[in-house]
Amino acid sequence: MWEMTSRSSLFASGVFGFLFVALGAFGEHALASWLQHVPDGVKRLEWWHTAAAYHGIHSLALAFTANVLARHRTAAATVAAAGYCIGIVLFSGSLYAMALTGIRALAIVTPLGGIALLTAWGAIIAAAISRPKEE
Repeated sequence: MWEMTSRSSLFASGVFGFLFVALGAFGEHALASWLQHVPDGVKRLEWWHTAAAYHGIHSLALAFTANVLARHRTAAATVAAAGYCIGIVLFSGSLYAMALTGIRALAIVTPLGGIALLTAWGAIIAAAISRPKEE
């Protein structure tokens, strides 16, 4: 199984960040022009934009978490890194898929990704609380 370390978290952040830029550009150019001819195209483009926003923000949060893991490898920071990865894939991934396919049933996955992202942020709070006092 893949272990969430500082290095793997930083690597994942780089991959997610790269995909964020590529998918964002695709959404603004190719997808936007294609969806203007689809009956629910406006809604689907909204899904794409939401996916990209959460994708980008949480890619940066993952990079931050990689830095935390490099300094203080704790269970909470490890959970946060895993939560960001899972959350980006499930939350943004399901919205990207819905935007591309129009299959609204994929929305059942989106809240699972949201729960993973909330868990990650909660784990960051736990990491901060459990950190030794600085001098």
